[in-house]
Amino acid sequence: MTDEIDWDPIRALARRVLQEDEPFALTAEVRDLLKRTAPEVGISDSEAERALTTEAGALELLRESARRIKEGSSRLVNALHRMYKHKEAGDFDSARQEMRDVLAVEVVPLYRETAQGQLEDLDDEAG
Repeated sequence: MTDEIDWDPIRALARRVLQEDEPFALTAEVRDLLKRTAPEVGISDSEAERALTTEAGALELLRESARRIKEGSSRLVNALHRMYKHKEAGDFDSARQEMRDVLAVEVVPLYRETAQGQLEDLDDEAG
């Protein structure tokens, strides 16, 4: 991805609202943050626009965005760990499969791009 992604603001908002029970308010700033984050986590502009028509929808968009960031990150980190173990053992087929498994379910573009890049690197290394 060419643009720098900064998920700290969305993570901080999600923590305050979803974990610390801070009241949720759909301000212009929150609306912009959710709208900007949606495509970064694989949510279409039209789906985000629909969600942003109500406070409840916006709260669900926040919840879903935070979930995709957290779960996708964990999935990718765990798969990379297993991939490197397979690679160290010389099992490039299993290493590739780890990245294919991520690509089969991942919707966050940054995580998909990372997995695809690792898969291509494995293909280059294994020959």
